[in-house]
Amino acid sequence: MPTSPTHQTLSVLVENRSGVLARISGMFARRGFNIISLAVAPSDDERFSRINIVIDVEETSVEQITKQLFKLVHVVKITELHPSEAVERELLMATVAAGADERGRVIEVVGIFEGKIVDVGSAQLTVMLAGEPDRLDDFEDLMRPYGIVELQRTGRVALPKLDRQAAPRLRATGKAS
Repeated sequence: MPTSPTHQTLSVLVENRSGVLARISGMFARRGFNIISLAVAPSDDERFSRINIVIDVEETSVEQITKQLFKLVHVVKITELHPSEAVERELLMATVAAGADERGRVIEVVGIFEGKIVDVGSAQLTVMLAGEPDRLDDFEDLMRPYGIVELQRTGRVALPKLDRQAAPRLRATGKAS
């Protein structure tokens, strides 16, 4: 029986103004809400930025958070992205200990996970991998025995899954059939 997800992503469209992120993070701090992941970037419209906030739904009510966010003046739109209805990705960069004896095995695992080696030192490799958060967790677990020297993850970004129903066929006149 599938377990219910423990997290949910809120995609928050905000006015692209200074201080907006501070107001949002301050609201989370004042209310005692924990943020699992936070990713911020400009949207396709330079007037707005999109903030993806991943929250623990076992600790916090999504409804309560969205009500509090909507009270903030620069919040334009909030989309709740349930994991089953969203495409989630994350970027991981890690420097891994990889001396002469281990280097081939580390490179092989990086290849299996479709990652890239972005820097090479005499006893270390820096790797980059993008993918689903669970897949990055698996990669991280496999790298730990080699020795992770440094690790950075971006936080989740997400968009709603697309409609998979076939679009109506167009006739030569350009009208739907």
